[in-house]
Amino acid sequence: MQIAIISGKGGTGKSSITAAFASIEKNVVLADCDVDASNLYLLFTPTHNEERAYVGAETAIIDNNLCISCMKCWENCRFDAISYVNQKINISDVACDGCGLCARICPTQAIMMQQHDKSRLYSGSFRYGKMVYGVLAPGEENSGKLVNEVRSKANIIATENDLAITLIDGPPGIGCPVISAIANVDGVVLVTEPTLSGFHDLKRIKEIADNFRLPACVIINKFTINEKISSEIEAWCKKEKVNFAGKIPFDLVMVEAMTQLKTIIEYQPNGTITKKLKEIYNYIKLNINKQTN
Repeated sequence: MQIAIISGKGGTGKSSITAAFASIEKNVVLADCDVDASNLYLLFTPTHNEERAYVGAETAIIDNNLCISCMKCWENCRFDAISYVNQKINISDVACDGCGLCARICPTQAIMMQQHDKSRLYSGSFRYGKMVYGVLAPGEENSGKLVNEVRSKANIIATENDLAITLIDGPPGIGCPVISAIANVDGVVLVTEPTLSGFHDLKRIKEIADNFRLPACVIINKFTINEKISSEIEAWCKKEKVNFAGKIPFDLVMVEAMTQLKTIIEYQPNGTITKKLKEIYNYIKLNINKQTN
C-alpha cells in the first residue's frame, strides 16, 4: 500500500505527521518527495547505502575563443540570458532555461550545453525500515522528475525487501512535483490547518486528488488555533463526502519532539497526541483498504 501525505501549502505540519505515521507502522519504506526542501533525513539520520547524482537540467556555456560575435544567439534567446558586454557574449547561468537553441544555431559551435549534476538522490536504512529522498540543488529545476526518481527507487526497495507499506511525504502546492508524488498511489492524506489560506488550498489539493480518483482523507492539524474555521472544514468535508480522519490540537510538545530529533510518537509514547495520531492512522489504512479492495 502506498499512501501519500500532501497539503496545498507549506507549514501545515505534513512532514511531522508523516514521520509519526512511520513510527506507528514501524516497518516501512519512507519516501521524502519534498525534494525542494527535504528534511525528514534530519530527523531520522538514515544510512546512505546509495548516492547518485540527478541531472535535472542543462545550462549553456560559451567558448569565447570560438565565438565570432555573430549575435545569432542573442537575437534568438527568449529568456534574456545572453548579453554582449565588453565585446564578448555572456550567458547568465541563472537566466538560462537550458532550451539549447543557442547551441544549435551557433555557426562555430562555440556554445555547449553543460549538465547540472549537483542534485542528489539518496537511499538507505533508518530506524523504521528503508528511506529514499532527493535533494534538489539551489536554483535547479525539474523537481517533478526528481520526485519520479525517488518514487521509482522506493518501489524497487519495497519489492526487494518485501515491505507492504510505503509512506510518501509529498511536496506542498498543486504543481508537477505533487502530481508526480501522488500518481498511482493507493490513497492520499490531505493535511490542512484552520486558516483561510489553509482551507482554500485544501479545496485545491482535493481537486487534484479527485482528478486521479484517489481515496482521500483529511486531517486538520493545529485545529485549536481557530476552532471556527476547523468547524467549517469539518462541515465542508461532510458536505463534499470527504473522509474526515481527525484533528490534532496545537501543542508545543510537537516542536519539543522535533528539537530532540524524535517523532511525537517516540517523544511521548503515551501522550494525548500520540493516541490521536494512532487512531487517525488506523482510520486511514482501513479507509484506503476498503476503497481499493
